Amino acid sequence: MRFYDALWALILNLFVDLTASRCLLAPSDPEWPSTAIWSGLNETVGGKLLATIPIAASCHDRFAQYTSNLSTYNGSVCDALRSTWFYPETHLSSPSSPMAYSFTNNSCNPWVERDVPCTIGYDVAYTINATQISDLRHGLEFAKDHKIRLIIRNTGHDYLGKSTGAHALGLWTHQLKLLEVGTYNTTNYTGPAIRIGAGVLAIEAYRFASSHGLMVVGGNCPTVGIAGGYSQGGGHGPLISKYGMGADQVLEWDVLTADGNIVTANATSHSDLFWALRGGGGGTFGVVVSMTVKAFPDIYVSTASLTAVDNGTNTDIIYDFMKSWLRALPQIVDAGVHALWFIGPSGFSLVPAFAPGLHKDELDALLQVPIEEMKKAGLHYQYSSNESATFLSAYESLATGCNVSDYNIGGRLIPRSLVLSQTDRLVEAIRYIGSEAILSGVSFNARAGVISPDEVAVNPYFRKALFNAFIGVPINYTSWTANQATLDAITTDLLPALEVLTPHGGVYLNEADSRQPDFQSTFYRDHYDRLLQIKRLYDPDNIFYAKIAVGSEAWEQQLDKRLCSLE
Repeated sequence: MRFYDALWALILNLFVDLTASRCLLAPSDPEWPSTAIWSGLNETVGGKLLATIPIAASCHDRFAQYTSNLSTYNGSVCDALRSTWFYPETHLSSPSSPMAYSFTNNSCNPWVERDVPCTIGYDVAYTINATQISDLRHGLEFAKDHKIRLIIRNTGHDYLGKSTGAHALGLWTHQLKLLEVGTYNTTNYTGPAIRIGAGVLAIEAYRFASSHGLMVVGGNCPTVGIAGGYSQGGGHGPLISKYGMGADQVLEWDVLTADGNIVTANATSHSDLFWALRGGGGGTFGVVVSMTVKAFPDIYVSTASLTAVDNGTNTDIIYDFMKSWLRALPQIVDAGVHALWFIGPSGFSLVPAFAPGLHKDELDALLQVPIEEMKKAGLHYQYSSNESATFLSAYESLATGCNVSDYNIGGRLIPRSLVLSQTDRLVEAIRYIGSEAILSGVSFNARAGVISPDEVAVNPYFRKALFNAFIGVPINYTSWTANQATLDAITTDLLPALEVLTPHGGVYLNEADSRQPDFQSTFYRDHYDRLLQIKRLYDPDNIFYAKIAVGSEAWEQQLDKRLCSLE
């Protein structure tokens, strides 16, 4: 009996050793770097290593971080934080705070009782506030040498949990603010171009371009990091119907690869990596330090808004109008317009239609058909339009905070063919979703920027789409159980209402359900196998991991938050 007990103990120990050997380290492991070793890294990067204290620690009596237990409550600081919690600026100035609450695992929630301990949860353990390439390289080498999970973060403007992770070392690119204007000359493009550092926000790029009489393609939200997940994930925005997606504009990337080298990836050098980063997703191929993009001469822009409020008696009429609206959309976006509309319990609103290169009367004429339909239906509506001399003046008259911290989200690309052939069924699905959530239709013609959908790594389904159906359900901060139920409803109830109409369909990589089944096909379509080959070539040891990113199926996050290899 003792022999079998000893044999069983030996087998169990071998299993534990094998399991540990395939997992990245956690602070409870004896191999986890000591305080002295972390201090050494801090010295190496010039004092730029930051230990994570969640920004909501001030709302709790104590913060328990691994081995320490700090008294942290400060009522006035907590009140100030709560008053600005839903603004992206609150989180993008932090090296660790996820804007998307669900990826914190409720570990330091500012809205629960103060005696509930604040823990580090799924936030990174440490962050390097990188101001130069050497900081990024030192962080990369440290993570490799010590078997530490590595996370790339700029603003944290991230719906999918890519920019945070338990027990990780974060590389914070937020201070890499390079902006340079010049001329790019290749066989594929000759013209003005702007080099944009990894930490540059959309609004910063827009203002810099405008100061030189130019425009660049970027996001609707001013605080999105334009060279980060935005362009690497595809990138739609107000100029998409005229010039194409963010990824379509990239002329070259400067990238820190897993071997510690900086490479310039463009059409002639490292062309495979150049292709992959143009829509194949951020956080998995390398650390983008900067990108160079096409710039366009500044032009006048017209904008318009159209709103019909649901007063409780006109819901049927509003959804009947939706059929006319959807049928009118192709002509609108084909004229170069980006149309952002919402439907839900409060009614219908178009805020805005953004029309670069169109005068006000031309945009009014494009929207005349849906306006007339509202009149015929007897809907009370409000319409306004305006013309601005420059892109920036039009954008700044409309831009909002685009707060990630308000909603749990999901998304589905809706093809033009479905809108035109099955309008009634589509409106039925939209109405079902609209009774439970807010649905935003981000409408565009994404075909303007490429000759072929395979020219870049962006999900090719984008080129078929008329709009991205973006579903938002308010986050419940006071009940984690109810919040989880909301996430389940998005995956198993709300999105399936659209999925049944779009079999073998696709999603926008940056605005989708992070729990989407079969993410390889749905997020990347036919490009996935090629992307995975490029991932393995440039990152053979799987140093770069991000949730639902290319190659992420090689990893599993266990219940103790430890990240373990499945290979």
